[in-house]
Amino acid sequence: MIKKLAFILALVFVAGPVHAELSQYTAGKVQRAHNLQQEDKLDEAIVLLAGLTPSKAYDQAFVKRMLGVFYWQQGNIDKAIANLSDAVKSGLLEDEQAWVTQRMLADLLLSDEQFKQALPHYYQLSKNFPKGQKADELWLRIAQSHYQLSEWKSVLSAISIYDSLTKLEEVAPLSIKLGAQLQLKYWKGAISTLKRLIVLEPDKTTWWQQMAGVQLRLGRSKDALDTMALAKRQGVALSLQDLKTMAQLYAQRGIPERAARIYAELEGAERNAELVSSQAMYWQIAKEWDEAISVWRLAAKLDNKHRWSLAQLLLQEGYYRKALTELDRVDQESRKADVELAKARAYYKLEDFDQALVHAKQANNIEPTAAAKSWIKYLSQIRNMQS
Repeated sequence: MIKKLAFILALVFVAGPVHAELSQYTAGKVQRAHNLQQEDKLDEAIVLLAGLTPSKAYDQAFVKRMLGVFYWQQGNIDKAIANLSDAVKSGLLEDEQAWVTQRMLADLLLSDEQFKQALPHYYQLSKNFPKGQKADELWLRIAQSHYQLSEWKSVLSAISIYDSLTKLEEVAPLSIKLGAQLQLKYWKGAISTLKRLIVLEPDKTTWWQQMAGVQLRLGRSKDALDTMALAKRQGVALSLQDLKTMAQLYAQRGIPERAARIYAELEGAERNAELVSSQAMYWQIAKEWDEAISVWRLAAKLDNKHRWSLAQLLLQEGYYRKALTELDRVDQESRKADVELAKARAYYKLEDFDQALVHAKQANNIEPTAAAKSWIKYLSQIRNMQS
């Protein structure tokens, strides 16, 4: 914007034809105002120009334009916009000075978040570009304005023209394009844009997250996992949730041990009961029984609610005495009947049929079930056969 201001001032004070069209009186005041501005007496320059009442329409337009520039320099955006608007509406400014003035007005409206008001000016400017003016910059402004108004298809149209005018790969326009694509659910186009963004900013976590998210929306879970795995290998700072999702994807692909190892690497993995229990579950799915038992033991130490899972796995793997020890420490009311049945099974495996029967009956007393009755019947038959 500073460069734009300098260019406008150059037009105001250097171009001979401009001064030639001003009345002698107005030209003198304009020169005086310019001198004051050069002496850092901006307020005085504004007072001087604001007090002028030129009779010639061109003089009025010229003074309004100059006032608009000075008000902008002063930081009074509202008055800058008002005066530049009057200058542009007059239609009396010529060629490039008219174009530059309208461009400054459009940029001020954009910076003041008056996007709807800025757009007509930008579109008018796009019909003709004076030598030295960058068309790609203008179309990017148009895209930005439509973006702020949530006019997603217009965003993509403007960005398409922008892309045709420049070979530069830059984050800002690509981010605008991506935002519109995501809003319109143009998933395949979004993947293409994200690939370009990742090339530009390979360490930015957001692009990798969004890439994996879009791939999942398209049902490409393998691609999503590959994306996250590549990001992790490259040292991208993935969030805890990203890594959990990555673990789930490994498990879905039939590689649960990789999921378990990811959980083992998470921050707080040895102190957070839920993270530890998830790790244990993946080791169990991978049929790495001893590893699963070890991790379930840690989970139970952190939170006793996981002791039931530990006891079940010990029982499954034939560690019956250890299973009984852990079953004695299960304190969940809802598990009482299950615990008694598990004890019945453990004692049965240890060939202590009397104790097995005692616990089967206790399970049935707590909650009568077909399983408890079946154990009671079976164990009673064994006792009868032994007597």
